[in-house]
Amino acid sequence: MDRETRLFAESHFRGLRGRLPGGVCPTPDCVDFIENPDSFSYADFFKGYLLPNVPCVFSSAFTETWGSRRHWVTPSGKPNFDYLLRNYGDVLVPVANCGVREYNSNPKEYMPLREYINYWKEYIHGDYSSPRGCLYLKDWHLCRDSSAEGVFTLPVYFSSDWLNEYWDALGVDDYRFIYMGPTGTWSPFHADIFRSFSWSVNICGRKKWFFFPPGQEEALRDGHGGLPYDVTSPGLLNSRPCPLPLEVTQEAGEMVFVPSGWHHQVHNLQELCAVQQEVGQWRDAMPDWHHHCQVIMRSCSGINFGEFYHFLKVIAERRLLILAKGMGPEVEGGEDSGPGPQQAAFDVSRIAEVLASVVAHPDFQKVDTCVFSPRPAELLQQLEEGVVATASL
Repeated sequence: MDRETRLFAESHFRGLRGRLPGGVCPTPDCVDFIENPDSFSYADFFKGYLLPNVPCVFSSAFTETWGSRRHWVTPSGKPNFDYLLRNYGDVLVPVANCGVREYNSNPKEYMPLREYINYWKEYIHGDYSSPRGCLYLKDWHLCRDSSAEGVFTLPVYFSSDWLNEYWDALGVDDYRFIYMGPTGTWSPFHADIFRSFSWSVNICGRKKWFFFPPGQEEALRDGHGGLPYDVTSPGLLNSRPCPLPLEVTQEAGEMVFVPSGWHHQVHNLQELCAVQQEVGQWRDAMPDWHHHCQVIMRSCSGINFGEFYHFLKVIAERRLLILAKGMGPEVEGGEDSGPGPQQAAFDVSRIAEVLASVVAHPDFQKVDTCVFSPRPAELLQQLEEGVVATASL
């Protein structure tokens, strides 16, 4: 990020200050297609798509050097089963059954990749049918479980990635997933975790996306407030007027940018409100009621207030360290370069605003922060001082 882009972004967020989140965003007429990597900079993406929070599709030229595109695909454009078996055949992979609904997802089992590929071949030979159902390899952490050198190159447009940076620092998890499956496999209606943005590359085959901007999912809720499992279901479409999705067909090699909050809205504070409503009848009788709500919230959404604070702290301290080394020229880089000083200054201002809202939240104020180091108020002060220090740079 250069200085001009950082100032542009800060001006953008100043213009949003005071507005309540939520509301219905209009659906764009189409999704922009970015053709040439040489004429599309990080600043172009940041200003044109990340800040406005709208999707776009990058052409296959952006991923043509990836090892996965060279080795995982045959010359005819089919999955290279022989290569995958040779290199990963004994790796255990998570496999979901698309034909079985478990809440708003699918049940999973683990099997060696070799067994899944044998199933895949049988599924194709069986005219895309199998007594085992429609199985989809989902959420395979190849980058965590095995060497992924050369499989992909992190695009510069997504080099500021707080979630994966946090998990890499802890060394226990990541949000880099691989999906594989035959025609007919699919993922139920959802939004990405913690309202994060994401990006997805198709190595081979085609994929159809149905996008709903933030707010439009409210029109899809049922009488109990639940979101649909399948937005293409005829039963849903016939039951009431529904907003039309933005449809995108992703071809081989193309990269889709999925903006924050698209599909259906999911964020932690709403999850906590739902938990509190469910167990509200025991509020007076249950000792440490607020603590129990945090435990339940973590089981439902994977994180609670304390862990969210730790997440913010890890990223904040890394950005403050970059700023402590001094502001200088910044070069758009890839995976190894990491965030530069201008990006660090922008991130510090955003973390400060998020942390301020967390510290002021009445439910966070009931969390025992005695063991937090630094204390939330201390970290917030460091961030605010960092914002002031970078204001004139």
